[in-house]
Amino acid sequence: MKKIAILTSGILPVPAVQGGAVENLIDFYLEYNNEHRLYDITVYSIQNAKTTGHPALASDVNHYVYIDVNSFIAKLSKIIYGLLHRNEYYNHFIEYYFEQAYKHLRKERYDCIILENRPGYAYKLSQRGHKNLILHLHNELLHSESRDHDVIFNGLTSILTVSDYIKSRVATIQPSDKIKTVHNGINLNNFNTQKVCAISRKDVGFTNDDFVMVFSGRINKDKGVSELIDAMYLLKCHPNIKLMIIGGSFFGNTNNEDEFILQLKKKAKAIQERIIFTGFIPYDQMPDYLQIADIAVIPSIWNDPFPTTELEAQAMGLPIITTRQGGIPEEVSEENAILLETGNHFVDNLAKAILNLYEHSEKRQLMSKVSLKRSKQFDKKTYAKNFFAALEGM
Repeated sequence: MKKIAILTSGILPVPAVQGGAVENLIDFYLEYNNEHRLYDITVYSIQNAKTTGHPALASDVNHYVYIDVNSFIAKLSKIIYGLLHRNEYYNHFIEYYFEQAYKHLRKERYDCIILENRPGYAYKLSQRGHKNLILHLHNELLHSESRDHDVIFNGLTSILTVSDYIKSRVATIQPSDKIKTVHNGINLNNFNTQKVCAISRKDVGFTNDDFVMVFSGRINKDKGVSELIDAMYLLKCHPNIKLMIIGGSFFGNTNNEDEFILQLKKKAKAIQERIIFTGFIPYDQMPDYLQIADIAVIPSIWNDPFPTTELEAQAMGLPIITTRQGGIPEEVSEENAILLETGNHFVDNLAKAILNLYEHSEKRQLMSKVSLKRSKQFDKKTYAKNFFAALEGM
């Protein structure tokens, strides 16, 4: 059985007890590996008390090595490391995690090392003589303008990208058949319209007569939430069109609101009876909140690589209004989503798209059916199967 090492991002733990899109995707392929016993895998993760006793740790093919980054000694060591190494690829706490993980990793012999969304790791490992390095790239972090891109690209055996968009960005360094796309997946057992909904519209503050739109995800300028609120103002003649904004400024952040979220709430104040900010919602409760919506609006104005919020809304049978940015057109189709161009008339077109679906219930029903059908392409098992198939093709 081949031996594989996984170097995680160094920010959140695996298993994904604190959430994180990358960490959840790691869990998916580890779960598949545990079921099918394909490889002997060792995951190097930051330490977290919540992983203690986690069922995933009982696997005899997946192994977990935890790196202490939170004790007093570790925190002091990170500061010292940062003072002594000022020109590293990442900040001092990521680099500290890497070096501590490397102390363990170098004592073992692995057939390949998978680097989760950290091209900078490839730079260090290749310089230290390591071969068979595979980068699993989730964001636009490796392209012709990125730091040390030639050294990193040449040091990698394979690059697995989450979308063809990210693949095209990597290919600006050099077109190569070692760049392969493996689309993300989600757990369709959780995002399932057949499950009994644990909350009602009344619980959130809506009525059955309201037309409810949902935005979900991390809330920042790139996600187009501000523009969505602007569109709500253009729809002031339709008071029963309501908006539910789900999310916070960072993973698992239930209390802190950054400046941008405070600005959004200030902007929405004049129509606050039509917009509800739920704050962070635990991931296992997300299907309940999506199920009370009529449509999903995901108006990203940046090149979103492959947002799982699109897959989640699709799996819950929602018609979607979104944009043609990044990898989004690879997730949805013209049959279940209205895909908008961003630009000078984006807010106007966003409002028109919302009004279009609001006024045409039959169109929404047809889009909903396509969403449910299309969602089957993005099941977590399909993702994991394709992930390991790409490894076999190295």
